[in-house]
Amino acid sequence: MATLNDIGVAAAINILTAFAFFLAFAMLRIQPVNDRVYFSKWYIKGLRSSPSVNGSAFASKFVNLDLRSYTRFLNWMPAALQMPEPELIDHAGLDSAVYLRIYLLGLKIFGPIALIAFTVMIPVNWSNNTLEHSGLTYSDIDKLSISNIPIGSHKFWTHLVLAYGFTFWTCYVLKREYEIVAAMRLHFLASDQRRPDQFTVLVRNVPPDPDESVTELVQHFFLVNHPHHYLSHQLVYNANKLSELVNEKKKIQNWLDFYQNKYKRNPLKRPSLKQTGFLGLWGNRVDAIDFYTSIVERLSRDICGEREKVSSNTKSIMPAAFVSFKTRWGAAVCAQTQQSRNPTTWLTEWAPEPRDVYWENLAIPFVFLTIRRLIAAIAFFFLTFLFMIPIAIVQSLANIESIEKALPFLKPIIEVIPKTIGVSIPMKATFFITYIMVDGWAGVAGEILRLKPLIIYHLKNSFLVKTEKDREEAMDPGTIGFNTGEPQIQLYFLLGLVYAVVTPILLPFIIVFFALAYVVYRHQVTT
Repeated sequence: MATLNDIGVAAAINILTAFAFFLAFAMLRIQPVNDRVYFSKWYIKGLRSSPSVNGSAFASKFVNLDLRSYTRFLNWMPAALQMPEPELIDHAGLDSAVYLRIYLLGLKIFGPIALIAFTVMIPVNWSNNTLEHSGLTYSDIDKLSISNIPIGSHKFWTHLVLAYGFTFWTCYVLKREYEIVAAMRLHFLASDQRRPDQFTVLVRNVPPDPDESVTELVQHFFLVNHPHHYLSHQLVYNANKLSELVNEKKKIQNWLDFYQNKYKRNPLKRPSLKQTGFLGLWGNRVDAIDFYTSIVERLSRDICGEREKVSSNTKSIMPAAFVSFKTRWGAAVCAQTQQSRNPTTWLTEWAPEPRDVYWENLAIPFVFLTIRRLIAAIAFFFLTFLFMIPIAIVQSLANIESIEKALPFLKPIIEVIPKTIGVSIPMKATFFITYIMVDGWAGVAGEILRLKPLIIYHLKNSFLVKTEKDREEAMDPGTIGFNTGEPQIQLYFLLGLVYAVVTPILLPFIIVFFALAYVVYRHQVTT
């Protein structure tokens, strides 16, 4: 069993590890070569440029030679907390601001709970000697848990009352936080700049009409049904081949820009390359600028021809359209109401933001999408149904009375089990304390290094970056990692609420996690 000394040693090791991560980050972030990694959002928004260096020192382009900056290596902490929330929303978005509030929510919930638990429950638990006569292996930390309360003691009323109190407090704080977030969302929508997707609806499964084209049919339908709010529409075309040509042109244009920039740096020598052969290892050597210019011109002609082909070919027109309205209210009414007696036609939904549209899938007919959803639903049903069979068997045996009936010879052993579990579970808090220190302290501190983006950026910058556009794509800040961060947060909420009554000594470690994570992720969001 872990003792107070063991927990103290583990805490010291993890604190030193976290401080080492912070120190390494402080050193890495002030190096000019890493500036685009640790301030990527500022570069993308045009609010920051490459740090000025002394032109006479080549090393200053890669290493910060200003010794005074190394004495201010922890300045990033107050800087991360200084940005007001409205400015943070404008800089990183409402989702990021709400995500950060989850960490503040943890502090609001567990701060008062820890204060009450240490004031009331710790003395109540410590004032007993039950574990000394239990025959179990225990440590001094376990004497602070509910395991040290004798069976049938009236002191359990303290834990019962506080369990209800902590639950009500948690619900109250959650309610208040939901109200704040809802107000933030309404304010954001009211003050946000107007975007086309806020006035646009995606219409699918437009029924065919032998007397009208798709564009005429869409226009006529919405002029009749939404005469005061309809503004315009844009048909959806099956332009996947056109998209491939455009992407290919972008790649070739990037190579052309690279060789043009190379020629500008050295006008005395025009760049050249081998026209054919694997990786340019053989073939006739040609002028690189002329070669890629000719390819760009050819692709431009192909794109124009394919665009005309798509726009003139009725088979390329999909039974879908983006319909724009004059007001948000008109778009909301259309997106949330049935447009036809036939529930399978004129299906409407809010148009996603252009960056969220997977354009290749818009060409898939609605019938095929419906079939795919049906197959997925059937597969999910059978997976869930078959999974319930072993779960039902295990659950039937999980009941103590059921086990005694099925296996009567185990009755003496089964009747030790509830008592043993009731005493042992609170004593396992030391494991979770260690886990919180490793994952929640040192692990969160290590997150600030951004090792993955740092390594990927330098690899791309060394081998793939040819133009400034490539460099901007290489320093993509990515997302905040909600898919991995949120389950971690929920685990700590669960541990805190479960052990708040049975082993309150765990609460300070969770509070440190929420405070540290808030500072770290606020910095990640702002930069």
